[in-house]
Amino acid sequence: MAEIRLAKLAHSYGNGTNALKPLDMTWRDGGTYALLGPSGCGKSTMLNIISGLLKPSEGRVLFDGQDVTDKDTGARNIAQVFQVPVIYRSMTVGENLAFPLVCRRVPTPRIKARVEAIAERLGLSRHLNSRAVALTADQKQLISLGRGLVREDVSAVLLDEPLTVIDPQMKFELRKILKDINREFRLTMVLVTHDQNEALTFADTVVVMNHGEVIQAGTPQELFERPATTHVGTFIGSPAMNFLPAVREGDRVLVPGAGLSRTAPADLPTTDLTLAFRPEHAVAGGPLAGTVTRIWFEGADQVLALSVGDASLRIRAVAGAETVGAIVRFDVPQDCLRLYHQGRLVA
Repeated sequence: MAEIRLAKLAHSYGNGTNALKPLDMTWRDGGTYALLGPSGCGKSTMLNIISGLLKPSEGRVLFDGQDVTDKDTGARNIAQVFQVPVIYRSMTVGENLAFPLVCRRVPTPRIKARVEAIAERLGLSRHLNSRAVALTADQKQLISLGRGLVREDVSAVLLDEPLTVIDPQMKFELRKILKDINREFRLTMVLVTHDQNEALTFADTVVVMNHGEVIQAGTPQELFERPATTHVGTFIGSPAMNFLPAVREGDRVLVPGAGLSRTAPADLPTTDLTLAFRPEHAVAGGPLAGTVTRIWFEGADQVLALSVGDASLRIRAVAGAETVGAIVRFDVPQDCLRLYHQGRLVA
């Protein structure tokens, strides 16, 4: 287990691309974290720097206060699981799981106990004597994951999109297993993913990245309720947050023609303003009215696309089944309206 600190960390590749802009971050011992963002945003670069596969251009990596920036992966005592399963084809499932312990000369009885315990956790017990190469892609990734978890001395487990090859029906169960292991053994776990559902259901703290920069780090609820930027509000939530161009008139900020408004902070500029709210925060009835232009379902919820004045927005259905062309009346509580200036949250 380890507290991981990134101090003034930055990285550029040979072509001058800034893969990571300078950042400072501390991840507490035993926490679960997710690096969330689109492809190329820098999340895998950060993970590889933490693991020691990549040396940063600037800054330091510290485990429990000890500088490990110049130490190789083996000296950092971490386990890393990649997107593509890594298995030893000539070995059985049990031999694959045992391999890290055999290399460290752990006593045979302890190896047997650990392998059996991890195999049971991951549903691999009945496959222990089977050749790993004969298993499904899902099962092979479980072997890779198990090999990372079988050691009792790891400081952290780094997960680089390991659920990508997992059957969708298994993903929820596997995230639950990882959370159970984290709670029981207090292992620091860092997951890289582009899937917001994976990030929000796995991590205590989600780190949203874009273009090599950490945009916001917080609990899933903090990211959902108060996105620090319009990018975070778009990336987190399905359907995404509504963002509506707004203007300031006196002590109010309003969306022209839509009826949406809220109080304006005293020092608020008059240009580049946006009012925003979550589709889930619309409530039935009230002064606002919109025409339904489209209807679709997300899970069990009905989502309505509305035309409200010159604005287009989305809300969760607030009055049962609607039809295209129907007029829907709704309201948005003032404490659910967010205000952005130049894409950054101000109120």
